[in-house]
Amino acid sequence: MNDPELHGEGVDAALAALADPVRRRVVDRLRHGPERAGDLARALALAPPAMSKHLRILRRHRLVEEVRVEDDARVKLYRLRPEPFRELGAWLEVVQAHWAGQLDAFKTHVERRMREEG
Repeated sequence: MNDPELHGEGVDAALAALADPVRRRVVDRLRHGPERAGDLARALALAPPAMSKHLRILRRHRLVEEVRVEDDARVKLYRLRPEPFRELGAWLEVVQAHWAGQLDAFKTHVERRMREEG
């Protein structure tokens, strides 16, 4: 579980950024496609400065990136970056496999005890 590829800075950064429920809601909205900061702020009932703070943290932790619209370079959209979510998903799969193994062992133990008792 100490494999640096499975528990590196990316996983730590993603978990730190996603610890805040507002940032999880931003990520949830961005799953559906890129959005402007103002649209995100309105959808989540946040003041624009508060949304800017959350987007800055998500960018710093590399979960979100800012892109410019081709037709109008003044317009900035925010979209999810897939890499950190893949890394987080890989780590979660390892954790899930561990617990699945633990539960299987417990189930085997209980079934054996039940057969022994009768």
